[in-house]
Parts: sequence; structure tokens; C-alpha cells
Amino acid sequence: MTATIEDVKKFWNDRPCNVKHSSKEVGTKEYFNEVECKKFKAESHILKFTEFSKWEGKKVLEIGCGLATVGVNFAFHGADYTGVELSEESLTIAKKRFKVFEQPGKFYSGNAEQLSSFAPAETYDLIYSFGVIHHSPHPEKIISEIKKYMNENSVLKIMLYAKDSWKNYMIESGLDQPEAQYGCPIAKTYSKQDVVELLEGYEVLSIEQDHIFPYQVEPYKKGEYLKQPWFESMPDEMFRTLEKNLGWHLLITAKLK
Repeated sequence: MTATIEDVKKFWNDRPCNVKHSSKEVGTKEYFNEVECKKFKAESHILKFTEFSKWEGKKVLEIGCGLATVGVNFAFHGADYTGVELSEESLTIAKKRFKVFEQPGKFYSGNAEQLSSFAPAETYDLIYSFGVIHHSPHPEKIISEIKKYMNENSVLKIMLYAKDSWKNYMIESGLDQPEAQYGCPIAKTYSKQDVVELLEGYEVLSIEQDHIFPYQVEPYKKGEYLKQPWFESMPDEMFRTLEKNLGWHLLITAKLK
């Protein structure tokens, strides 16, 4: 049977993304700091992709804010931040994070396929969505809705999973799975041509490929960053070449045509 948006919602409510990145009490500064440290160490390319300082004084809309690890950093850098999230459990923690760090932000709960039905259609300088749209039953509906929040100067930055990637080859071979927790109902993958077709009505400015997770899973869960033997023995330059050609993340920047 085809997975529904309710299946997706239940999956992320049962275990919000990155919620186990810290063993500290959920909702404390210590917890949030550990979650952020772990996320940005494993996915350091996010920092370059987001260009946090660029959005000071600008309006930023994040589709799928999760625990607001990225969202609160937009706020720290002076952005006027709005987050949208399908999972109520994730959104509760995101709001708590903003409160704990005394940052302003607006939040809306709902299915981004119907974004304009619950989030006021204002124009934003940046629409950002990292690793979210590919979990939707109808990603094209989200892409279409996003247009209502953009003008000719707005920038769209999204991450989608790459079809031609090390991880996807491992998944297809039964040696890996899309998410840390088993049973993710939808995790679509895209070629660069697929991205161009999905972003109909947009000018795609760049598509870059990045990120291969190199660590042994069990030690990583305990906060130990031990690489898999085949990555440990690989020169850094070789590993970066692999990431740029077979990375799991397609980093896409676009504007309206």
C-alpha cells in the first residue's frame, strides 16, 4: 500500500529526527547544545549551505524545521525566522528550543503540501528545507506551494536525497536504510535531471552533491566518532572526491524564473 502523509507524520512523531543525539534531559540547554554539536559534526556541509550570516535582517521560512537546530541558528544570526513542521512532537521541542535560548520565531503546524492553508502567504527572502521534501507523498505540491512565498528576489535552498549515491547503492543492496530508525515510510531519491523536472518554474542556480556518513553506528550513538575501516584508511582527498560525486545529499539553490 502507498504510504500516506499520516504515515509520515506518525513516523516522525514516534521519533523526531535527531532527538536521540543527546542523553541529556530533552529541552535543556545542555541537550540542545549536544544535539547541535553532533549534527553539525556529522553534517558540517550544512553550515556552508545555509550561509547563516547572509540572512541577518532577512525573512527566512523553513519547511520542516524539526527540532529547530538550524532554525535557531538563523535566529542567532539575526534572521526573522518562521518554521513549519508536520510532526507535533518535533514542533513542541523546536518551540522549547527558541524559548530556552530566548530567540524570537514564528511556528506553524501542518502538511507543507497544503502550506498556504495554514501559513500566511508572505514573501520571504529565503525558503529553506533540508532533508524534508523527499519524505512527502507529493513533493511537487510542496514545490508548487512554496512559489506563493517567493518573489523574483527570493532564494530557495533545499536538500534532496541523491539517487546516484553511495548510500542509495547500499540501500538497494540491503546493507543500509534511509534513516537512523527503521521503517521510514517515504524517502524518495533524485537524479540531477529529476531535480530540474521537480523544480518546474524555477531557475536552478546550482546542484552540489555532498555527505557520506563515515562512522561506525554503535560507537556514534555513544558520542564516539570512529570511522568504518574502509573510510579510516582512505585519504581525506579521496573521501572528499567520493562525497562530491556519490554523496547522499543534493544541495540545491534556485530562484523563480
